[in-house]
Amino acid sequence: MSAEITIKQGMDLPMEGAPGSQVRDVRPQGPISVYPSEYKKLKFKVLVAEGDKVKRGGAIARRKDLTDFLVRSPVAGTVKAIILGDRRSLKEIVIEPDGTDEQESFPSFAADQLVKAGRQDILDVVISSGLLACIHERPFDNMANPAHTPKSIFVNGMATAPFRPDAAVLLQGKEAEFQAGLNALTTLSDGPVHLNVSSDLKGSSTALTQAQNVQVNYFAGPHPSGNTSTHIHYLDPILPGDVVWTLRVSDVIRIGSLLTTGVFPNTQRILVTGEGVKSEARGYADVLTGTALSDIFQGVLEDGDQRVVRGDLLAGETVNPAEDGVYLYDQGFIAIPEDRERILLGWYAPTKDQFSAHKVVPSAWLKDKLFSFGTSTRGSKRAMVLTGIYDPYVALDILVDPLSRACIAGETEDAVAMGILESVPEDFALCTFICPSKTDFGTIIADALAAIEQEGI
Repeated sequence: MSAEITIKQGMDLPMEGAPGSQVRDVRPQGPISVYPSEYKKLKFKVLVAEGDKVKRGGAIARRKDLTDFLVRSPVAGTVKAIILGDRRSLKEIVIEPDGTDEQESFPSFAADQLVKAGRQDILDVVISSGLLACIHERPFDNMANPAHTPKSIFVNGMATAPFRPDAAVLLQGKEAEFQAGLNALTTLSDGPVHLNVSSDLKGSSTALTQAQNVQVNYFAGPHPSGNTSTHIHYLDPILPGDVVWTLRVSDVIRIGSLLTTGVFPNTQRILVTGEGVKSEARGYADVLTGTALSDIFQGVLEDGDQRVVRGDLLAGETVNPAEDGVYLYDQGFIAIPEDRERILLGWYAPTKDQFSAHKVVPSAWLKDKLFSFGTSTRGSKRAMVLTGIYDPYVALDILVDPLSRACIAGETEDAVAMGILESVPEDFALCTFICPSKTDFGTIIADALAAIEQEGI
């Protein structure tokens, strides 16, 4: 049965640099790279050597703890370099495309037969193809463990964080693959598959609202109403011992494409936007997985020093466009100006051009005004003070002050009792943004979850 939920906590940031819906095609100008290092906490063994020929979908590395999980090449070509990282971990495999499309084949299914397929049959293909990486497991938000059967699966079909991809744009021309992916997911769970979308779509006829074999739920309200943790909290909360799997629309499309065609999907639609991107280039790009970011950002950045962020602008990570490439799990990149300017009187300046969540400047009362958000934190770190100001920005039933202090003190049992297992670091990104003490709540929560996982629940 469909659920309709309105979230009142949170805040939408009025940022300049919003994307359009146009889609451009970006072709790699040189080698592409595969990054086993994007899978945190996991170790890999390389299966190829420099000079080896590989097919599209050919195995180039495998997990050491799950030997059936293989990292696959997005293209046919020649292995140009194998790059190791810290402690000789496998960081990157560089492949020179040969211009052919010689393919490794995988078992395929008719889309309407996926709902009747055996669970292990589906899992075997997903694991062997490396697309198990598209399925994450809560608690701890790791790659899904195929030995676990989730009590439910959550597919996120909406985005409320600043400049996240619109699911409707990602779905254009991929509606059949999306439904096939949903059909496959129904075989993997003991419970329902929840597809969560924006209430703005209610009553419309789209691949999201008309999806079959799943429970379509509607969420309204400011960010973080679009966070997967918010959906889980209101629909099927996680208790100690529970397992829930999560995916995004782009992940479902990729899995559906693999299972219906038997061909490794090697392209993805990503968002490229932000104030640091020229207005005419703000939109989406269809790219080959592993394409160098230098190809994507060539000629599209504004003049001046720009910082490029992978993923969520509030909880993502800085990347170097000259050295990095597109990961399998990427959905977008955002560029914002490097802001090193010191403002006279800081927050006391009576300006209309500086945003304030605490309404200490006149701009807080200006409706529909967009602001320039640079990289400056507008102040230095200070001692954390119990204020209670953070709770209105978290959509979970969690008291942020006590939880964060328990995490800092290493009181993991108290943190579990307060509900940390329902969360991931991104759920506290707004707290970091509005914090007068410049506290990095994401790191605090991430470190505590890592300690809890290591100790065992």
